[in-house]
Amino acid sequence: MSTRRFPGTDPDTSHESEHHQRLLLVGNPNVGKSAIFGYMTRRYVTVSNYPGTTVEISTGMATIGGRRWEVIDTPGINTFVPQSEDEQVSRDILLAGDYGAVVQVGDMKNLRRALLITLQLAEMEVPFLIDLNMEDEALSAGIDVDVAALSQFLGIPVVSTVATQKKGISTLVDRVAGAATSDWRCEYPASIARAIDEVEPMLPADLPIGRRPLALMLLAGDETLSRWVLDHLEADELGRIEVIQRRLSREFPNGTRLVINRARLRAVDRLMARVFRVEAAVTSPAWLQRVGNWAAHPVWGFPILLVVLYLAYLLVGVFGAGTLVDWLEGEFFRGWLNPKMTALVQAVIPLPIVQDFFVGEYGLITMALTYAVAIVLPIVGTFFIFFGILEDSGYMPRLAVMVNRVFRRMGLSGKAVLPMTLGLGCVTMATMTARMMETRKERTIVTLLLALGVPCSAQLGVILGMLGGLGPTAVAFWLGTVAGTLFLAGWLSSRILRGEDSDFVMELPPIRVPHLSNIGVKTVARIKWYLREAVPLFILGTFILFVLDALGLLVVIQRVASPVVQGALGLPAAATQAFLIGFLRRDYGAAGLFDLYQSGSLDPVQTLVALVVITLFMPCIANLLMIIKEQGIKTALVMTAFIFPFALAVGALMNTVLRVLGWPWP
Repeated sequence: MSTRRFPGTDPDTSHESEHHQRLLLVGNPNVGKSAIFGYMTRRYVTVSNYPGTTVEISTGMATIGGRRWEVIDTPGINTFVPQSEDEQVSRDILLAGDYGAVVQVGDMKNLRRALLITLQLAEMEVPFLIDLNMEDEALSAGIDVDVAALSQFLGIPVVSTVATQKKGISTLVDRVAGAATSDWRCEYPASIARAIDEVEPMLPADLPIGRRPLALMLLAGDETLSRWVLDHLEADELGRIEVIQRRLSREFPNGTRLVINRARLRAVDRLMARVFRVEAAVTSPAWLQRVGNWAAHPVWGFPILLVVLYLAYLLVGVFGAGTLVDWLEGEFFRGWLNPKMTALVQAVIPLPIVQDFFVGEYGLITMALTYAVAIVLPIVGTFFIFFGILEDSGYMPRLAVMVNRVFRRMGLSGKAVLPMTLGLGCVTMATMTARMMETRKERTIVTLLLALGVPCSAQLGVILGMLGGLGPTAVAFWLGTVAGTLFLAGWLSSRILRGEDSDFVMELPPIRVPHLSNIGVKTVARIKWYLREAVPLFILGTFILFVLDALGLLVVIQRVASPVVQGALGLPAAATQAFLIGFLRRDYGAAGLFDLYQSGSLDPVQTLVALVVITLFMPCIANLLMIIKEQGIKTALVMTAFIFPFALAVGALMNTVLRVLGWPWP
């Protein structure tokens, strides 16, 4: 194998790994690669973006066979002719060639899908082995795979695991040293086979993978290889390949890629007939199956969704945002920690400006850490638990199927419901999960909608508390305005932004009772991720606000914005400060409006207008920084330039309409 340096790792890890073999984990999405990666690497993990992309690559060190290996968890892939940025990154890592072995992780109950990847890895002539994960689910479905026969046919190690229970992981690790190339090949139509023979001699002889799969990628019209082609082929060779591509396109008007895929499927089906059979399934209880069917139903699914949202409100809104936050923020931070730290800082540090930096109104401890740990952490922690329950039960894919038709009108697939739902916990965190969308267009639309109109749970709790005092009509006005605005923004974005829409392919796993151990592992991992990724952004945001306050710019901004708030929105001047604070912390902005509401400074129309604006208001500074990290500063500035005046325009329109209608009605 080639020893070229893999470019997608953390610099420190890359330096260390020059003395170690690299192990790649590849496979379809949602087959348990990350769980296996976690068990192999434990705490030795770093995360960094693959160069030139927003796709994160996890790397970590593991001891395998008495030697140190660097393990790389690649994004999920369905084909090595990429349909998304994630798939392209996985393909590019294999093309880089700097690895000692590949572990393909597959879902045992979806063997056909896994074997399509296996066939392509075999054609690449890379040393690999197969891990058929989720053996327990396969057995429950009555599926039996002859692992020994599959291993013998392919000529490589094949093991079965249940990653969530750590079953078979040690066997998998022990078999890594036996990774080997496979002689399994596919018979393509004669014209394609002839074209492969013509293209192969034009390709470099020192490729880290076989020339045959690269020739197939080119013949399939893989445009993501354009940079590689320009770097490795001469102009006359490019011309000859284009002639061959045109010849095949005339023979196969529906596309050469389709013909190649069908040939591979025929080869997979022949192998499936030898090693795969379905027996009597061990079914889940009948009532649980019925609930699973109803959850994906276009009609009955919505009452189930309302029940799910109510349960989420009880766990996240009442227990997390209420009980836990009241104790952690009120009793621990404000009642004990912050006074102690204030006294300590004032006793040790004589300079008032430095004191304010740590324990002032916009202090590192009194604001940034109090907010990130005492307010947000209990909320996102309980949300992580609830989200883990939804994942482990198999409900989330059913929700995506149910709402797919609605999201399609906004240029999105049903998968968008996952980051949108996660945004109700923390929009900053949910912005990172927009990576699960398959195209850049979809990731951009989801990021925009999250920034525009998805309130975090803490903010939502304050909003619902104020709406409760105005009655059900106000709730309907607020919800209808926000939902309609999101739909309109999504619909317009899908027509303005360039790019293709992805196909919606969502596997429906069996509905089941969640395992507490699985939920615990996922929750702990996500909390670590939150502390690592989000907390630094809250600290940076607080620092920016501290600097603005120290320079007197906060007062200037408030003075400039007051005419807009009073004139267009019809709100009192004091509401300006709530919106300004809302830029740093959306829930504190809502809390500022709540204080005005309780003091009688807002009438019903002003209250409703203020709540709509604070919901649609420009993203908080932590979310803005996350958008810059994920989408780039240009996209972040364009989104902000759209959201800010758009939110004010919607608020001004609502103020006018409600005044004309004479609401609230007697």
